[in-house]
Amino acid sequence: MTERRQSRVDTPQEVRRQLIRRPSAFSTEAFGVISEKFARFMGTPRFLIWMSLFVVVWLAWNTFVPEAAQFDPRSLNYTLLTLILSLQASYAAPLILLAQNRQDDRDRVALEQDRVQAERALADTEYLTREVAALRIALRDAATRDFIRSELRDLLEEMETKGLQVRRRDEVEPDEPTGDPEPRW
Repeated sequence: MTERRQSRVDTPQEVRRQLIRRPSAFSTEAFGVISEKFARFMGTPRFLIWMSLFVVVWLAWNTFVPEAAQFDPRSLNYTLLTLILSLQASYAAPLILLAQNRQDDRDRVALEQDRVQAERALADTEYLTREVAALRIALRDAATRDFIRSELRDLLEEMETKGLQVRRRDEVEPDEPTGDPEPRW
């Protein structure tokens, strides 16, 4: 028997509605890029100069202008300026943290890529080291040109001492033809 939830009139129903509808074209990436630009701008001397100039003008206006023209009087301790600066700070801090988190994510990805590249470089280096060691071992048994020449000289001297006539390449007799022999047809 399947249990069905019966709705009763005295039981409240859960209704989930979004208070603020998110636009379908809203992109968290775009928001992150904007927050990074804002955080970068807030860290520039231009921002500090403009902000300082804004505060100085605000304070000068509300201090030296007649009280009827002041919109944030000194007698109220510049309440509106304090609220504006608090609002700016309350938005700036999360945006700066968001920008830092995005930078941390990029750094993490870059470090991972660097780690993978370093592992590949280490593996390549180890492979090349093994190959060089194998070549050294193989070349140890190979006869070099100098070794072969010394062995041939030793053989030549041995043959000369036993009385065998050996003609050296540098001792060519002048009556021998040096050109190509005529073809025999």
